[in-house]
Amino acid sequence: MHSDLAGSISRLNSVATGGKKASLILKNCRLLSVYTGETIPGTQIAISGDRIAYVGPDASHAAGPATRVIDAGDRHVGPGLADPHIHIDQFVTPYEFARQALLCGVTSLFSDPIDMTGIAGYAGFCEFLKLCEGLPVRIFQTIPGGIPVDPKFSNCRSLSARQQRSAARHPRVLGLGEVFSWTKVTSRDPATMGSLREMLNADCIINGHTAGIGEKKLNAYVSSGILSCHEPINFEQVLERLRLGMWVMIREGSIRRDLAGIIPKVISHKTYRDRLMFCSDGIDPLDLARYGHIDYCLRESVRLGLEPADAAAMASRNVFDYYRMDRDLGGIAPGKLADIVIFEESFRPETVLVGGRVVVSGKKITARPRRRAAAPWLKKTVKLGRFSAGDFEVRTKKRLVTANTIRLQTEIITQPGSAQLGTRDGLVQASPDSDVWKVASFDRIGSTGKSTVGFLENFGAEIGAFASTWCFHEGDMVVIGSDDSDMAVAANHLIKNQGGLVVVKSGRVAASMPLQIAGIVSARTFERVSEDFEGVTAALGDSGCRFPRPHMIPLFLPFLALPSIRILSSGIVDVKRRKYVRPFE
Repeated sequence: MHSDLAGSISRLNSVATGGKKASLILKNCRLLSVYTGETIPGTQIAISGDRIAYVGPDASHAAGPATRVIDAGDRHVGPGLADPHIHIDQFVTPYEFARQALLCGVTSLFSDPIDMTGIAGYAGFCEFLKLCEGLPVRIFQTIPGGIPVDPKFSNCRSLSARQQRSAARHPRVLGLGEVFSWTKVTSRDPATMGSLREMLNADCIINGHTAGIGEKKLNAYVSSGILSCHEPINFEQVLERLRLGMWVMIREGSIRRDLAGIIPKVISHKTYRDRLMFCSDGIDPLDLARYGHIDYCLRESVRLGLEPADAAAMASRNVFDYYRMDRDLGGIAPGKLADIVIFEESFRPETVLVGGRVVVSGKKITARPRRRAAAPWLKKTVKLGRFSAGDFEVRTKKRLVTANTIRLQTEIITQPGSAQLGTRDGLVQASPDSDVWKVASFDRIGSTGKSTVGFLENFGAEIGAFASTWCFHEGDMVVIGSDDSDMAVAANHLIKNQGGLVVVKSGRVAASMPLQIAGIVSARTFERVSEDFEGVTAALGDSGCRFPRPHMIPLFLPFLALPSIRILSSGIVDVKRRKYVRPFE
């Protein structure tokens, strides 16, 4: 928590005029002014406690015997970076993620713990908020606003209206997370509209998700009080939303990277930037290590021609303007909280301050946050009995069947397919030679006991099985494979480890990544998770998988917010028609 400005004004006022002395002074700063768009050399910044008292050419009047002085060496200095929409209930614990974010100069994260909530409900949401406390990065939360996407098919847990009201009273909860089932808004679904009214009456922020929506329906969505979106994938979509008064988060993360196609057109069109932000929407360990985080957005935007101060505003000030937190955060000015980044020439963070405290120095973490352990019950969410090959059998009396397949177009997008499959002893066989695989989904949180087996095309990896307990917003375990026995080995491995990803070949585990916390987060260090994740990715890639990010396949196969054919424990679903699809014609 930070100090209240009202309780600090006398002290800050006195330090600004030299009556009291600063606790820290930064000198020789090349200030990125997010308020004027200037880069101002020779700036000095005096800090008292966790807030800034003075910004100007000479802070010597605020220096005393106990004042610490940091020489920025004429480096660029800007406000701490912020990610306005990110899912950090993935891969690693908030403790591990916070350390990596700080190394990237990201001092504020706006979290939407939708996966944790989908698995563990309100209790999981509350437990996740506890895991985010006491860390040297500011983590603000939103209430998951999009689950269940479609209750007709979904297996996930969600928050009741009463629980949403209770969650909204938490001091770190700012409002509603992405409302990605926009059809519920445009069709005026009573529960959805009631939730929106509750948030608006409480003066809360509501985040949006407008993939695939435009014109009249987009107007209806915006008029319902939802004023942001991270889904525009090109400049035309950005402009359409800006014209309707929306705030746009340009996504640059592991699911999509849209910055390079949008920023040059923002520059050439001379588009106002005051409602533009960067966000990741989630980032995997390999991308975080390879590219960075919001710092990469700043670097890349400057490389593409954006002025550094404008890029810094999009990476910081605009976020806090949107969340109505601009009195405290978003820029370097008197009265603001001292979240500050000193950059190298290449705009890579060298020193990072949070609330006037140095948490990164010389590109190394200096903060010593307390590590919180997850509640034991969160490590017992894979509630399935032992599997055998028979659990993956598909029986028929025919010698040849025509299967209605799920055809992978990308790791994320699917389309309906069809394949002729042979049988053996009354059992339908997968056909790896024709790139047709079995795919199964099981309710692993124990709410329904349902399961479904179907067929998947265009996977490509010559393995026995690939399984995951992590799928967006659903409490399912997904198993892909060509061999029923290997599929059983993969499923049993995940049950034993209480979650994760695993690749099985010829009855042996070729690679695995344990995710022991709710089946979606690892209890291991960032470095170890990175190794595990790289091992799973390499095992599938080396085996011929057609897609560079194979972990996304089981992640999105049950995802009801995207076209076209999905598989859940409740059945195979045609999303647009809202109908179940039979495995065979």
